[in-house]
Amino acid sequence: MATLILASTSLYRKALLTRLGLAVECVAPGVDEDSFKTKGLSPQKLAEDLATAKARAVAGQNPGRIVIGGDQLLAFQGEVLGKPGSFENAVNQLLRLSAQTHELVTAMTVIGPDGEAHLHTDVSRMTMRPLDRERIERYLRLDMPLDCAGSYKIESAGVSLFESIVSADQSAITGLPLIALTAILERLGVKVPGEFVKDAK
Repeated sequence: MATLILASTSLYRKALLTRLGLAVECVAPGVDEDSFKTKGLSPQKLAEDLATAKARAVAGQNPGRIVIGGDQLLAFQGEVLGKPGSFENAVNQLLRLSAQTHELVTAMTVIGPDGEAHLHTDVSRMTMRPLDRERIERYLRLDMPLDCAGSYKIESAGVSLFESIVSADQSAITGLPLIALTAILERLGVKVPGEFVKDAK
């Protein structure tokens, strides 16, 4: 079986796949995400369309290969929250999310060797603790999640900001729903777990 292709340069998503013993090649999809964000789509539809566009863009250059595309959006009160980009914007995002529930929408599209698309979406409900500015600033200095939607890194100290997380697949929160991915890959003839052993550090 040829190496899987991940239509992303995300180290987090690649790490999730290597956890399953799967060898993966990362390819930047080159999709203009901003053009999708002007279409007035719901957060879930936007994530799904982006995941599919990324997978199709890479699959078009790699016929006969299995390509995995993913996208993740944070939705709060019907609005998609982007990456803060600055410390002060991150403070304001977390003050807004404090003691509230938001949704983390993780969409994944797998293109099989025959070109058929397999789409799966996981919506996680994320409830934050009440947060004051001092606690927020202390957290931000530790993780510096300025390139993360919602201004937190759930796989790091950001988990301490939450009161509860409800998700059908915890791995979806960090980038890819591995339970659904395993089922799709097995239908496509891929053995999971695989036999790829990550180089020892």
